[in-house]
Amino acid sequence: MLGEFGKNVYIGKGCSINYKNVYVGDNVSIGSDCIFMSTVAKIKIGSNIMFGPHVFMITGDHRIDYLGKNMIDVKEKEKLPENDEDIVINDDVWIGANSIILKGVTIGEGSVIAAGSVVTKNVQPYSIVAGIPAKKIKDRFSEDEMIRHKMLLKKGL
Repeated sequence: MLGEFGKNVYIGKGCSINYKNVYVGDNVSIGSDCIFMSTVAKIKIGSNIMFGPHVFMITGDHRIDYLGKNMIDVKEKEKLPENDEDIVINDDVWIGANSIILKGVTIGEGSVIAAGSVVTKNVQPYSIVAGIPAKKIKDRFSEDEMIRHKMLLKKGL
């Protein structure tokens, strides 16, 4: 099964994307040397997204509990359901350079992921997160600003 790509999608030089399970909305810029790896689970990217260079996303883990086999010899069909989980990036998100997004993460609308962050848990909408592991450092907008921002986006300004 081939994933889908929307309109106005830029993919930078040197990117490695497993297109089979990657779904991308409109107006998305993927910086150079990004790696998007998916096997069973999907990477779902909304619209109006910016990825800095060297962003790494992976939807799965290797099995480390398989008795009688080296980890490298465990096949994809032998994975457990918890070994692979979707990554979801909602609309209007900026993911900074050298960030890592791990399996099962949903990044809320309007969020910013600071450069070099490792995102292991869901990010609430309009949050700015940073660090290893990534933690919320502040809201992107005040409540009033967020209401105004959404209203202006609706109007197309």
